[in-house]
Amino acid sequence: MSLKLFDLSGKRALVTGSSQGIGLALARGLGAAGAAVVLNGRDAAKLERAAAGLRAEGLRVEIAAFDVTDSAAVEAGVASVEAGGTIDILCNNAGVNLRGLLHEMPDETWHTVIATNLHSAFYCARAVARGMVARGRGKIINTCSVMSMLGRTTTGPYTATKGAIGMLTKAMCADWAKHGLQCNGIAPGYFSTELTTPLRANAEFNDWLCKRTPAGRWGELPELVGAAIFLASDASSYVNGHLLYVDGGLTSVV
Repeated sequence: MSLKLFDLSGKRALVTGSSQGIGLALARGLGAAGAAVVLNGRDAAKLERAAAGLRAEGLRVEIAAFDVTDSAAVEAGVASVEAGGTIDILCNNAGVNLRGLLHEMPDETWHTVIATNLHSAFYCARAVARGMVARGRGKIINTCSVMSMLGRTTTGPYTATKGAIGMLTKAMCADWAKHGLQCNGIAPGYFSTELTTPLRANAEFNDWLCKRTPAGRWGELPELVGAAIFLASDASSYVNGHLLYVDGGLTSVV
């Protein structure tokens, strides 16, 4: 009985920003737990390559190529996905981090990060939640960050969006919990991904991070999967508006 709480068989999950990195890892984990997964990104060819890899592992995978920063594209994209079946789980994962000091940052950089990280989560959640509210059930998982709580130099727009997504998660809970939706966030620490390769190659930063993190190391992508399955499953039926930090203890110490 306890294992059935985590079984996602018969569920369908849309994961944004899932052609690589954290999004692909989350999709793989949800798929291995029984869900049919829909990969999303802007590059259809890249999505197809990612989907082929998951299908080779025996998972049920579709792709949906649309730009999550474009409200109209999201409405059309979600409608197309829903034409093939309900979306039971939404993982808002699309994101970017463009670095620079705030006093030197051009408007374009600020707006790109805000649109990619924050607007996209609102657009996708709004579109998907309509069906979830009508059905009286649904799971929304927003990818937050340790930067939802902490700041670091040159990460101003990223930190602003991740703080906002943490509070947007709570607002989703406030509006939709009464309709049977559970809206929560996963807040990763520093993980080994394609996007963090330069940081991991920087000996000074790598040394600082390993000393700063109680676990003494970078996170590995499979270590995010358990949190995602928990928040996507019946095991979290009374968990709402919560940010689950998966950070090796980074936010617990000074």
